[in-house]
Amino acid sequence: MLNKLIDEYLTSAPEEKCCWFNHHWMSRKDFKDLADRCTLRLKDSGFTAGQRLAVLMPNSPMMLAIMLATWRLGGVFCPLNEKTGEISLIKTLGLLKPFAVIISPGVKDDLEAALKKSGWICARFNFDGGETFVGETRPADDFDKTLAVIFSTSGTTGDPKAVPLTHENIIDNVKACLEHVPDLRPGDSLLNVLPNFHAFGFTIGCVLPFILDATQVLVTSFMPPSNTLRAIEETKLNILLLVPTMVGFAASMLERQGKTLTGIKLLIAGGDRYNPKMDDRVTKTFGVPLIEGYGITECSPVLAVNPKPSVRKLGTVGTPLPRFELQLRSESGEILPIPGEGVLWTKGPSVTPGYYHAEEINRERFIDGWFNTGDYVKIDKDGYITILDRVTDIIIVGGFNVYPQEVEAILSEHPAVAQAVVVGMPNDISGEVPKAYVIKTQGAKVSENGLVKFCKERLSHYKVPRSIEFVDSLPISATGKILRRVLRQQEREKK
Repeated sequence: MLNKLIDEYLTSAPEEKCCWFNHHWMSRKDFKDLADRCTLRLKDSGFTAGQRLAVLMPNSPMMLAIMLATWRLGGVFCPLNEKTGEISLIKTLGLLKPFAVIISPGVKDDLEAALKKSGWICARFNFDGGETFVGETRPADDFDKTLAVIFSTSGTTGDPKAVPLTHENIIDNVKACLEHVPDLRPGDSLLNVLPNFHAFGFTIGCVLPFILDATQVLVTSFMPPSNTLRAIEETKLNILLLVPTMVGFAASMLERQGKTLTGIKLLIAGGDRYNPKMDDRVTKTFGVPLIEGYGITECSPVLAVNPKPSVRKLGTVGTPLPRFELQLRSESGEILPIPGEGVLWTKGPSVTPGYYHAEEINRERFIDGWFNTGDYVKIDKDGYITILDRVTDIIIVGGFNVYPQEVEAILSEHPAVAQAVVVGMPNDISGEVPKAYVIKTQGAKVSENGLVKFCKERLSHYKVPRSIEFVDSLPISATGKILRRVLRQQEREKK
């Protein structure tokens, strides 16, 4: 159980550093004392084994202490994103049916009022302490003592989708990462800035340091980048965990300041596509090459990563972690040869037992123990994986498949293009056509016709964007992913 592993870490060397937050280091004893107080508060409030605790808090020692307290009492930790919106949150809470909702001081009063109006018990916990609250005892329905955490996302229908992970799922994923990436070692110090309501930030940024016998530097939000860079320099940490969007922001700031980070041993990125064109800039500003990985929440989340800079293949997400089995299948389910291309299916001890209260989705995504990742990939003869696209993002033009990432990669080769995103738009003749949203490189000049011509010279005709819209920014999630569905929705609203 994760709580036992964390408690062993805290008691093994009580005076050693545990975590940094707001310019102060907290010892393992200090953190244990905080977790002990949280455990007592929850217990006195009637929280028991099998219940779920929803938490709306940014990265902080208090969030981690509540997590540990939840596990000590046999409960399930449910971190949520307050920026999801009131309606979505209330739907998610209706699915999770938590004992209570813990909120931080930063959560708006009107959101708290809306949650209470919907019947949910709320309590505010400050970062340095909290209040005792007494909840209405809820039955420990669906009691599964193996569950550790439930992550919530929006499903394709707009209804909430929840991914439960067991203690064994997370422990296996952390241990597999430590086996696969040899430069992760006891005594390291990791940046924990990725939102902990996201599986990458939670498992690798938050849980892994406890099991590794390392320290973590907690930053509530990456933005503004100057705060994150200040924390890196102040703490002299040596492991960075970021998404490519964050890497780009940080690299630009470092370039403007004429700085190169020192002391960084590993820069690991995942969660979205990393543009290889950035690699020279990134290596120069961070002092080390970036190693790219790949994961999805259902896999706890890391499925593959380049083990170290010396063996990385730029443009790939590396090789699978130990104990993951992989298959490539056609969209109709036929097993395809490896090396080759196809929809990636996997199984192993890091994979979720199934979606929470979603039997129909489970029947679609799980077959004979194999899980459909929904990602279309290429696996080469050495086992390195290249993500070609989400199957659901494939654009079908007159019966031909167009993978947005391929078109985006071509657009990104143009010197005037800083970033490009391609989505499918409805078309009466061909079903769909590609449309590109482009952010120009600062000071560059290029026309829509110029970029279309550039693509025509490098792509099959049906892959060429039918229109290009120049934008100043793109919609991104709290975890740094481009929200393609938002772009599609915005286009529909124009008509």
